[in-house]
Amino acid sequence: MTEAGARRIDGLPKLRGETVFTQDLKPGRLLHVRLVLSSYPSAKVTSVDGTEAMEVPGVVAVLTGADLAPVEAAGPDQPLADGRVFYIGQPIAAVAAETEAAAADGATRVVVEYEELPAVADPFEAMKEQAPLVLPERAEGFDDVSIHGGGDTENETEARPRNVSAVAHQESGDIAAGLAEAEVVIEGHFVMPGAHQGFIEPHVAIAAPEPGGGVALWCPTQGHRFVRDEVAKLLKLPVSKVRVISMPVGGGFGGKVVLLEPLAALVAVKLRRPIQIALTRSEEFLVGRPAPASYTDIKLGAKRDGAITALEIRMIYDNGAASGWHGNISGVLFNAAYLVPNFSYTGYEVSTNKTPVDAYRAPGGTQAFFVLESVLDELAAKLEMDPIELRLRNARREGEQLPSGEHAAIGLVQVLEAARSHPLYSAARASGEGLGIAVGAWGGAFGAAAAGCRVEPDGSLTVQVGTVDISGSSTGLAMIAAEIFGVPLDKVQVELGDTASAPQGPVAGGSITTGTVGFAVSAAAADARRQVLEIAAEQLEAAPEDLEISDGSVRVKGVPDRRISVGELAMGGKAGAPVLGRGRTRIERQSPAFTVHLCRVAVDRETGSYRLTGYAAIQDTGRTINPPEVEGQIHGGVLQGLARAMGEQLAYDGGGQLRTGSFLDYELPTADQVPAIDVQIVEVRASTGIGTRGVGEPPAVPGPAALVNAIASATGVRIRELPIAPDRLVG
Repeated sequence: MTEAGARRIDGLPKLRGETVFTQDLKPGRLLHVRLVLSSYPSAKVTSVDGTEAMEVPGVVAVLTGADLAPVEAAGPDQPLADGRVFYIGQPIAAVAAETEAAAADGATRVVVEYEELPAVADPFEAMKEQAPLVLPERAEGFDDVSIHGGGDTENETEARPRNVSAVAHQESGDIAAGLAEAEVVIEGHFVMPGAHQGFIEPHVAIAAPEPGGGVALWCPTQGHRFVRDEVAKLLKLPVSKVRVISMPVGGGFGGKVVLLEPLAALVAVKLRRPIQIALTRSEEFLVGRPAPASYTDIKLGAKRDGAITALEIRMIYDNGAASGWHGNISGVLFNAAYLVPNFSYTGYEVSTNKTPVDAYRAPGGTQAFFVLESVLDELAAKLEMDPIELRLRNARREGEQLPSGEHAAIGLVQVLEAARSHPLYSAARASGEGLGIAVGAWGGAFGAAAAGCRVEPDGSLTVQVGTVDISGSSTGLAMIAAEIFGVPLDKVQVELGDTASAPQGPVAGGSITTGTVGFAVSAAAADARRQVLEIAAEQLEAAPEDLEISDGSVRVKGVPDRRISVGELAMGGKAGAPVLGRGRTRIERQSPAFTVHLCRVAVDRETGSYRLTGYAAIQDTGRTINPPEVEGQIHGGVLQGLARAMGEQLAYDGGGQLRTGSFLDYELPTADQVPAIDVQIVEVRASTGIGTRGVGEPPAVPGPAALVNAIASATGVRIRELPIAPDRLVG
């Protein structure tokens, strides 16, 4: 790959306003649907009266769960509530109308009668024996732990308190002996609130009935085949009868896999017309699936030379009205970066009467490393030891066995050493300025993928993939194909077909795309190149190994006049078959990625205000395909991680009512709050696939710890609950 990299294929159309997003589509006879949402965190729905709504000009239908009757049991994962609601914001009815205005007006006129039931919004209260039961026996449905590279969270031998859907337990060594051996013990209780993905485009879906009893959906999903499977299951249709067209995604970050699509399909089939459901921003905060809050107790034991002897963690995830799945991932990540001879982790998945949660960039990672890197920083201060030296003292090294039992090339030591050499780490500090360091890690999702590579009559390549581009990944895939086949990048286009035509590919999540799909694209391009050379060999009367592809032609090496254009060979020449390369690959283990963040901050002790004065992110990306896009991904991840400490939070009152449900109250950081981010790429080639590592998740992990560690350096104040409250810094 070229060091300069390439501009994103989709960049200019977006800048020019040419990209067609889902809400830009206007199929004929389109109906607009608005949702009626629950006002109670837990209640029986005794009646839904749409009489007044139907009087609004343009309103076509008011539908309830009973009208759709899609499933056997009524839980919080139903497209529309059927007799029970489990959180404020749960959809109860859908109002369909000829215009958006009529649908909105009609929705306000639907009268819902409730019988309020006991609710519990606090996870610690939910775990008490006398707490009301949040979920029915059947757990919340759209569980995508496998998408993000996590494992089973359930431990059947662990006793489960009330409203705990699963317990993740991981243990090695003897934790009691390890703590007894420790000469220094650091303990703490850490809190990280839930957070919304904060994407620009709220959830939206369009569905339309198709001839033969099928249904088509257009939506900005990260996994169109996942949507197809869920809709087919709900409608009891063969998957061949459900066609999903993935539209450009206006920001996903794990939050746009499947949500409105099943309901859209049900309504479209019921009304026999195309329909669109689009959430408003306030509805997005209530209905969307955010990241869970976490509460963590940790005990870290070490020798005076800095060697870790024991690590004991108890973690609680508040999953809202969902079963949850983050706990096991966090447990793995707590034990991923450092050699811990005695380790014990227990994670509880707790259900409460709040909006169900799901994935947000590096799910489980940001929560884990906020805790781990904070106590390591505290340990370094107590031992009067350089914080990077402490981490190097305990770091897992390349080739050592990972907790999974595998041996893999990892770059933790390399990024730590690069951070120690960074000017931000060694430069003198101004008065009142502190320096913080934090490590982050992500195991990386993996799996199987297929790809096609079609040679066109004009000599260009069409690369066919089945994974959505949410991060500029298609540009990287095009670069891989161009390099392998031997054509310029501008001669390659990447095509994502709908679920009826695209090759198999994973959901775009967990930093899977380039490592897994890129491997398949590489194989497909190589196969297409082989076919072209074999066809040319017959026509040029030369062995394939004596041929090369250059300047759009196949030519005999050393004899530039003996050539034939690639385009002429696309259809197989005079006697051959058309060229269609195929790649089928499977990655069966992770390629862990590590990063180190350096943060400088100046604190005003009189007001409690603070200002970031410098920031650097050093990350092992393995083989780097497109450096500018890698840097862009790191910039975005840094900001999203820092935001978890600087103000972003989903704050609920005791009744489960969201108090930060708009961008007036939900504090997204602004550009003036973060300095220029210096990105340094380290390349330790991964031992799987084409040598790449996941880029998107790791930079979102260390930010909160790096910032609170910098504040501790400047003030001596240790922040354990996020976001940072300025009054804690006054002194």
